[in-house]
Amino acid sequence: METARTTNEGTDRPSLYGARLWLQVQHLLLNLPLGIAGFVFTAVLLSTGLGLAVTVLGLPLLALGLVGCRSLGGLARRRARAAVDSELPEPTPVAPARPGLAGWVIAALTDGLSWRSALYCIVLLPWGILSFTITLVMLIVGWPVLPWVVGLLATLDRALVGTLLTPNALSERVRELEDDRGAVVDTAAADLRRIERDLHDGAQARLVALSMDLGLAKEKLSESRSDESVEAVAKMVGTAHGEVKLALQELRDLARGIHPAVLTDRGLDAALSAVAARCTVPGGVKVTVDLHGPDGTAERPDSAVEGIAYFTVSELLTNVSKHSGARTATVEVWREADRLMVLVQDDGRGGAAQYPGSGLAGLTERIGAVDGVFLVTSPAGGPTSVTIELPWRTRVARPLL
Repeated sequence: METARTTNEGTDRPSLYGARLWLQVQHLLLNLPLGIAGFVFTAVLLSTGLGLAVTVLGLPLLALGLVGCRSLGGLARRRARAAVDSELPEPTPVAPARPGLAGWVIAALTDGLSWRSALYCIVLLPWGILSFTITLVMLIVGWPVLPWVVGLLATLDRALVGTLLTPNALSERVRELEDDRGAVVDTAAADLRRIERDLHDGAQARLVALSMDLGLAKEKLSESRSDESVEAVAKMVGTAHGEVKLALQELRDLARGIHPAVLTDRGLDAALSAVAARCTVPGGVKVTVDLHGPDGTAERPDSAVEGIAYFTVSELLTNVSKHSGARTATVEVWREADRLMVLVQDDGRGGAAQYPGSGLAGLTERIGAVDGVFLVTSPAGGPTSVTIELPWRTRVARPLL
């Protein structure tokens, strides 16, 4: 039985000469023909493009060569994933800053990964000759050490691909910051349009009507001082007084939409409790806020983080009231190390989705702008759970490398 157990354990171990070895052998042998093809393609197109750079055709031809090298780099990444079984991130496509041929040419010529892909196509030829030769010799005379030599060559090949053909941390961080900046700009523009619309359609219209009513009352009073005219003026003044109260209420609501005073004065607990009190869910909204730090003392996050958390919860509770059909909802806020955690749940019908252009997609962009996380779990039939993770301090930047 002991012998059988040993035999079974031995058969469970992967064979040194199994399918993985031959996949790596195939990968290394293909380096030579692919290196020749890539070297010829790169040398011809880039040298021709550089030689004709003073003409109209030179720069577009050079850009075309760089885009072709980028495509060859994509093939190399796929081959490396299959042979070495490693995770190699895919870079983002080249995105022209402006439409047209000129924008495409500029984007291709200024893309660092395209130039590194061209360098890889040049380097692949000598590397392909070396790896092809060593692998072929090992196949003929080096059987006892073939798995180890091939594994070393495959690792070096993967390192070459990872160094030249994958986006580096700095470029990815720059791209992420550009996306975040775009999201912040779009959100700020949308907020300004909303404020302008609310002022124009609400308080401004009421103040204009108030001005007209007071002007008519003044004319009426100056024309005659009979009892009838005084009574009519009193009615006009009463109407104007009502318009003033409505305009003041709209201005208060608008100010609350910009940044509520209760949030500044008393923090998230009081502000979210006020939002929950206005929510029309039949069973009410239960709010729990615990912002005690690791040392047990209560602290407040950055004001920007508080504002994002407040407006996100406010919009989520508005969606719960309008669309979910929920009877109850809960809001939980707590601190987890240097992160602010928010959990909003309801017992509604579910089915909430983050499709492009939706309110949830907008919240995702706003939270992502401060390196936050926004997760929605909403199966059909409910319940819905939204988890929000925000940095406690926005002024602490993440390292670039």
